[in-house]
Amino acid sequence: MAGDLKLIAGNSNPELAQEISSCLGVPLCDAEVSRFPDGEIHVHIKETVRGTDVFVIQSTSPPVNENYMELFLIIDALRRASARRITAVVPYYGYARQDRKFIGRVPISAKLMANFLETAGADRVLTLDLPAGQIQGFFNIPVDNLRIDPIFAEVIEREGLLNDTVIVAPDVGAAKRASAVAERLRLPYAIVEKARVSERTGEVEARHIIGEVRDKRAIIVDDIIATGGTVVAAVELLLESGAREVYAAFSHGVFADRCLERLEGSALKRVFVTNSIRPPQSPKIVPISVGKLFAEIIERIHTEKSVSELFPHY
Repeated sequence: MAGDLKLIAGNSNPELAQEISSCLGVPLCDAEVSRFPDGEIHVHIKETVRGTDVFVIQSTSPPVNENYMELFLIIDALRRASARRITAVVPYYGYARQDRKFIGRVPISAKLMANFLETAGADRVLTLDLPAGQIQGFFNIPVDNLRIDPIFAEVIEREGLLNDTVIVAPDVGAAKRASAVAERLRLPYAIVEKARVSERTGEVEARHIIGEVRDKRAIIVDDIIATGGTVVAAVELLLESGAREVYAAFSHGVFADRCLERLEGSALKRVFVTNSIRPPQSPKIVPISVGKLFAEIIERIHTEKSVSELFPHY
């Protein structure tokens, strides 16, 4: 065991950090993460961490660059204070969608962030539902990428949404995630075929549905909702194709641009989203808490127990 368990939180999601702390019965470390007058980030760990097993809780959600820099500086401070092991608990891993060169002369940002985390001094990373599982291979340290399908399956069953239901991937890239949820619930699934109308604006057009949705309740499953363009286009096509109502479930709610306005103006019944990022207030948004889950995984890592035994990896 790598010393006593300590928890430290950045400023990105204090509610989730406090929830994890309460579930573990371990108080958050006394730490100051503030700004100097010129805007530079100031970190001060106000209690000893020498020889301890420290978990830094920080989603790298918008403002992405600010939250990443807080995380790097906290890890560096802990390393210089002789923490025995440092685990970056990053419920939402920013820049993860830039995981390959899709055109010439662009960065692979997900790899660069992995390099930064290792250089700062992280010994391990714990995250939830990376857009591409192979991002784990960008690291030379252990990465626990928790699956979302058990969480979504539990929510759908708890909400009583199993009858006459089809799970829907809003594009081909989400098919693996949607099929995993469908298999757990023994439900059919469908895929929306889409085309990107504009690379500059990200505007998409949903064109065809592979699978049967007529007279069904459709539940769209995906990893990230950002501007809402993909999901709103999928909702319209599903209803045109005979679905009687449409729900959606997302691992991470970025809610950028006019996303919330788009969702509230759409025919979506409800949107389930984890609190990996603080969800906005809306009658259509139903938060899914992942604090207890992360607390359980942190406890297992700390006590050197298997993570995949409790929560399988992708």
